[in-house]
Amino acid sequence: MKKRILGFTISAVAVVVVAVASFVSFKVYNANAGADKGVAAKVNGEIIYVNDLKQSYADHPQIQNKVPFEEFYAKTLDVFVNSKLVYQAAQAAKIEETPEYQRQLITAKEDLARKLYLEKMVDEQVNDEAVQKLYDEYKSTFESKKEIRAKHILVDSEDKAEEVIKKLKKGEDFVKLANEYSKDQVELGYFTEDMMVPEFSKAAFNMDKGEFSKKPVKTEFGWHVILVEDIRASQPLELKDVEPQLRNMVTQQAIAKTFEDLHQKAKIEKFTLDGNPIPESK
Repeated sequence: MKKRILGFTISAVAVVVVAVASFVSFKVYNANAGADKGVAAKVNGEIIYVNDLKQSYADHPQIQNKVPFEEFYAKTLDVFVNSKLVYQAAQAAKIEETPEYQRQLITAKEDLARKLYLEKMVDEQVNDEAVQKLYDEYKSTFESKKEIRAKHILVDSEDKAEEVIKKLKKGEDFVKLANEYSKDQVELGYFTEDMMVPEFSKAAFNMDKGEFSKKPVKTEFGWHVILVEDIRASQPLELKDVEPQLRNMVTQQAIAKTFEDLHQKAKIEKFTLDGNPIPESK
């Protein structure tokens, strides 16, 4: 059984509402920019334009990948209306004149400037050429390992696993038995030895192609019956399969380089709480 991180799924609607609710709380659109694109709502006479929602949708590709704009519009128009209502109430309460607002406004401006600067530096350094270079490095250092493709049947007890093995010995179909007995998916695909929990790997990698385990294999997940379908030497993944991870790595490298360059150009002095200079670490 593969080592994996258990998670949970969030519905597309929930993602939309959470993302946009946090988004509109700090980003204010230029209302005139949407004037020729239709009125979405009027809140105490102030207009929310359709183009305002279109801009929000465009700014969030992760939302675009989940829902079409029409659904986004229907689910989030009330979020924009509520945001406008709260902002109008804040203006009426003269929140923008308070010292706390002014303090947080400075922080927000600095945060936005930092964000846009880092995005600019990433855009300048993250491109197809950089991704290809990292992929070429991956291929050149790739070490081929033995890998197998397998199926398994996972059950709660050794007795059940023994029962499955007896039926396999009589010639019954592995997939049919998996559908009847297994509490996990049958297909495991290709994997190397280090991708599995040790007990599973030890058993699977000592089997021949076409062989099923003659004894139940116990792991922390339960009792397994394994079928080895193929054995081969692993090959580097295709660029299309690893490009998202490589692009993320190039992005992290670009950010790290940006900070390194800034540190090299700057004169930085740090002090303890007592006001004593902190020696620069080597």
